[in-house]
Amino acid sequence: MKEYQFSSEFQVRDYECDIQGHVNNSVYLNYLEHCRHEYLKQLGLEFPELVSRGISLVVIRAELDYKWSLRSGDRFMVGVILEKISPLRYRFLQDIYLLPEKKLVLKARVTGTGVNAKGKPELPQEIVLALDRVS
Repeated sequence: MKEYQFSSEFQVRDYECDIQGHVNNSVYLNYLEHCRHEYLKQLGLEFPELVSRGISLVVIRAELDYKWSLRSGDRFMVGVILEKISPLRYRFLQDIYLLPEKKLVLKARVTGTGVNAKGKPELPQEIVLALDRVS
């Protein structure tokens, strides 16, 4: 496993599984997003406060490589690395590992940006500063 800037542990809930008994592929996006939001909170960034100022953080690309399937009751960890890729874009490198085996389940690259109330790309100063701190 890599060294991550942030990680969270979870457990699969029954209702997240499909008829085959595996976590539905779309549910992995929820796991990844929840971990990203928790990481941003740790960095001092609150979505409701940004939205109240007319700034939305949005995903513009998500690439997921599924390596193994999680099942109901499995414990797993989501790791996050945040990197700046341009003045207006950032990327989250995220991995999911089955615990306690630390078996790789999924690799993801999620690219995002900010959009102001006029629909124009914009990263607020606190996000630029956070990206500078972690990059």
